[in-house]
Amino acid sequence: MSIPEPTLRLFDGFEAADLLDPAHRGFLTERLLEEGDTEDLRWLLTTVPEADLAAWFERRGAGKLSRRSRVFWGLVLGRDLAEPSPRTSAAAQVWNL
Repeated sequence: MSIPEPTLRLFDGFEAADLLDPAHRGFLTERLLEEGDTEDLRWLLTTVPEADLAAWFERRGAGKLSRRSRVFWGLVLGRDLAEPSPRTSAAAQVWNL
């Protein structure tokens, strides 16, 4: 398995071999679901089983994807995802952006 050269444009500064490490699958998934084009997503969906994407989406999607992407991927993957919980750290309260 290798990442297509055009897809690597989304990972400037990262080595393809590092991105393929299972420890980085979440980062790879997040970036492609948020910013990938048709070909990027085609590669992702042929590389990562849909059940794994859906599991990642349920576990991490709320905090990692934009609202627009959460709604879209929730429909595509047939999963309902609640809004992310509000941040409660002091920094989040001061810099509420």
